[in-house]
Amino acid sequence: MRRQEAKRREENEIEFARIVAFSDGVFAIAITLLVLSLNVDDLNRDDLWRGIWDLRENFLAYGISFAVIGRFWLVHHRFFGEVTAFDGRLLALNMLYLAFIVLIPFSSQLLGDFGGETPSVVVYAVNLIACIVVGAWMFLYAQGAGLTLAKAESRRASIVRAGYIAAVFLLSIPVAFVAPGWAPVLWLALFYDPADRYLEDRG
Repeated sequence: MRRQEAKRREENEIEFARIVAFSDGVFAIAITLLVLSLNVDDLNRDDLWRGIWDLRENFLAYGISFAVIGRFWLVHHRFFGEVTAFDGRLLALNMLYLAFIVLIPFSSQLLGDFGGETPSVVVYAVNLIACIVVGAWMFLYAQGAGLTLAKAESRRASIVRAGYIAAVFLLSIPVAFVAPGWAPVLWLALFYDPADRYLEDRG
């Protein structure tokens, strides 16, 4: 199959702006949908505090997912800020990436409603692993095709960061089969950023 010729960003600014605006819209919708898991209709007026406490796992899933989607958006925003050209394959990878982003509200609600059960933890972890893998694939493709200004050092740091995050979620999957309630505790390791140490060592 003949490869589609890349379009330069400065020559197709309107089309590029529409791609970024569409992506930002998808992120905005996904992060907004998270709040739907906090359903006040199920609360009992006679024991409101108890009802709010019963939503604690939903609040936890909401907080984790809000932070995750927000971080994914920041990475995506920086990535497209350095893109100098785009082609059909990059757009296809971006659409695949957004498809997994949109799935996060579903897997987040599953985690909030059934956080102590293995399937909910596994589905959530797999969902986020898919986001990370496709995001890294998109970044590496753009680098290899000369579609971005990102430097090689930035690429290596991104690979280190993506690999670490994916490994944390991957490790939580077998834990979920043994102790599903403890698997999300492993996700606290995400507050550590190995890319910072990597850049310091290279500095």
